[in-house]
Amino acid sequence: QVQLVESGGGLVQPGGSLRLSCASSRSISSIYVMGWYRQAPGKQREWVATITDGGYIKYADSVKGRFTISRDNAENTVYLQMNSLKPEDTAMYYCNAPVGSEDYWGQGTQVTVSS
Repeated sequence: QVQLVESGGGLVQPGGSLRLSCASSRSISSIYVMGWYRQAPGKQREWVATITDGGYIKYADSVKGRFTISRDNAENTVYLQMNSLKPEDTAMYYCNAPVGSEDYWGQGTQVTVSS
């Protein structure tokens, strides 16, 4: 079993930055892929970015060039650096780790972009 705990969300003005963290209860060095998703009010959860244990990274087009995903296996943590934030980035952000036949999610951290 894997427990994921997100942190780092908050209220930020348009153009600002936030860094989200996702701490895992177990070593992530053996977890092939980890990712970030988000869900805005009234909308379906959408994929934001993923990173493999080998460092292969993919981003949704909506965040490409503004967000950076990274992982620190020593700290068992995955990060999402978010720059040039826009109001449309407002959402609950979730960390995800598929392990075996299970799909693990954190409780989410709220990001609100507003002036």
